[in-house]
Amino acid sequence: MSHGFEFEPTAAPGTLMPKNSALGVLARLLNGVNRIVLTLSMLALVLTSCVLTYSVVTRYFLKVATDWQDEAAVFMLVGATFMCTAYVQSLRGHVGIEALASILPARVNRIRVIGVDIACTLFCSFFSWKSWTLFHEAWSEGQTTSSSFAPPLSIPYGMMAVGMTLLTLQLFLQSAIGLSGGEVKRGPK
Repeated sequence: MSHGFEFEPTAAPGTLMPKNSALGVLARLLNGVNRIVLTLSMLALVLTSCVLTYSVVTRYFLKVATDWQDEAAVFMLVGATFMCTAYVQSLRGHVGIEALASILPARVNRIRVIGVDIACTLFCSFFSWKSWTLFHEAWSEGQTTSSSFAPPLSIPYGMMAVGMTLLTLQLFLQSAIGLSGGEVKRGPK
């Protein structure tokens, strides 16, 4: 588990890098996309804190109502949350129960990990598909929020769909690495 800010130039610490060259290309590409998305999400979180601080200051001191800051902040938080899921998965940093990992033989545990990766890939594929259908509906019907600011709902749905698609690709990659012989080398630390 990481408790600090690490930013490796080629891969996240602990990222599995396959010996298979085709999967290696996909892994490097996805690691690059994940780094870009991580940087943009960090900037979105800083911008969100600035927007909310601005809102509090203008409401309290200037007695000026702002009708856009809450939705802008929520949209940025939704984007940062969903867009970073693939990066977190590349570190296997999502919450997982590892009670069985310590008592299972290594070969059985490897099969368990591959099975979980495949099941998660299937679930996230479905979630991605549903997210893209929500995005398409919101885009084609011009759906907006019910506030006076009324930003388009295609913005958060689009970020959710892209983030879930990246997560699905990351899970697919991890499943393929596990199924392609299981021997992997660790990325740079």
